[in-house]
Amino acid sequence: MASRMASCIFCKIIKGEIPSFKLFESDKTLAFLDIQPLSRGHALVIPKAHGEKLADIPDDYLTEILPVAKKLAIATGANEYNILQNNGRGAHQEVPHVHFHMIPKPNVHEGLGISWPAQKSDMEKLKALAEEIRSKM
Repeated sequence: MASRMASCIFCKIIKGEIPSFKLFESDKTLAFLDIQPLSRGHALVIPKAHGEKLADIPDDYLTEILPVAKKLAIATGANEYNILQNNGRGAHQEVPHVHFHMIPKPNVHEGLGISWPAQKSDMEKLKALAEEIRSKM
C-alpha cells in the first residue's frame, strides 16, 4: 500500500505536495474545492488515512466526514445538493482514495445529473436478502 500512497494524488494534497483550495482541515479530515467542479462550491471531503474503498478506512477517520459535508453544504448556501461517494472503477471512482463529493445542485444544468435504473422488487426475495445481510453485520 505504501507505493499506492506515494503516487496517490489525494495523499500528495494531504502532504502539501500539490496545492489545493482547502476549506477544512483537522488531524483526520481534509476538505477542498474540486478543480473540475460540476457546480459552484463542489467540494471533496477526504479522510487523511489512505484507503481505496470505504471498507478500507478505520471508523475513527470517518466520524467527521458527514458533519464536514453538512457544514460545506450550509456554507455554500446550497438549497439542493448531492453527497456522493463511489467505491471502485466500476462504480465511477476515478481517484483510488476514499472521497466524498458535496455537489450543490442550483439548477437543472449544473450539479450532478444521474439516472436511477430501479428494478422491480419481489418482497420475499427482499426479505431473504435483508435477513442475509443482517446476519453478516
